[in-house]
Amino acid sequence: MDHVFIEGLEIEALIGIYDWERRVRQPLVFDIEMAFDNRVPAASDDIAHTLDYKAVSTRIREFVSASGFGLVETLAERVAEMLLSEFPVQHLRLKLGKPGAVRGARAVGVSIERSRA
Repeated sequence: MDHVFIEGLEIEALIGIYDWERRVRQPLVFDIEMAFDNRVPAASDDIAHTLDYKAVSTRIREFVSASGFGLVETLAERVAEMLLSEFPVQHLRLKLGKPGAVRGARAVGVSIERSRA
């Protein structure tokens, strides 16, 4: 299976369990790999046949910007559910990083894989 990916998508969000985290937007970084058969768009050379990564990125940005979850685990799960339900994706890998959350670490976060039911 082919994959379409979005790497290093940075989005500011309200996320966290501490009071101070609920008052400031923090940067999050998404890496997403989505299973999608690229043979049809490759044959037609028509963007209408692709998994439009700009549309996917815009939708993720809208969703995350409007969210207010406490845990990155919850946000990752909800983003994966949204992508599988709104786009022609059969399987995805999603890595969600929270830079600067732990001193000395570039980022912490979660990585999940989900498929259509």
